[in-house]
Amino acid sequence: MAHPKRKISKTRRDKRRTHYKAKTPTLATCPTTGTVHQYHRAYYIDGNLYYKGKLVIEQEA
Repeated sequence: MAHPKRKISKTRRDKRRTHYKAKTPTLATCPTTGTVHQYHRAYYIDGNLYYKGKLVIEQEA
């Protein structure tokens, strides 16, 4: 097994990890219902399931 010859400093370690930060999700507005939702995700409105502005599953009465 390979072992490091020197200790890696906290600064050097943290520089390498700067790309792992959390990002805010990109939001879209539905052209049909006008609600805000995440891209590429289905979303519920009043019990109905929508995806890409189209009704996928209708709520049972």
